[in-house]
This record gives sequence, structure tokens and C-alpha cells, in this order.
Amino acid sequence: MENVNPIELNPNILRELKTTAMPFGKYKGRMIYTLPEYYLVWFNRKGFPQGKLGILLGTMYEIKLNGLEYLLKQI
Repeated sequence: MENVNPIELNPNILRELKTTAMPFGKYKGRMIYTLPEYYLVWFNRKGFPQGKLGILLGTMYEIKLNGLEYLLKQI
């Protein structure tokens, strides 16, 4: 995944990070924006799931990696 440019971030994706729960695994039911960084790093190494969930997890990984969590506070 390319680096996230905050100017190009889709506000709908940011909203979905705050309103979509992890559908499986250790953090099932937890909102994606609250997932711990190490869990996102693990997904980055192993591969993100296909589809919308993978996009959301990959975006959250890039946000945390680049210290852009403040973008989620604005939503």
C-alpha cells in the first residue's frame, strides 16, 4: 500500500474506520481504529484480507505508521 496522503484521504473511509468492527479473530467486535498497532503490523507482514476489510486495515496501518491518528479525531 502506498503512503497515505492526508489531503487525499477519503472522509468516508475515515468514518468507516470509526464505525466498522473487526469481524473475526482476537479483536472481533472491536472498532478498527482501536486495533493495536502490533496487530496491524502483523497483518501487513502476512497480508491484509481482500476487499473492503483489507482496505480499512491497510489504511489504519498507514495512519498509525505515519502518526496521523489526529485525522480520526476530526471525524
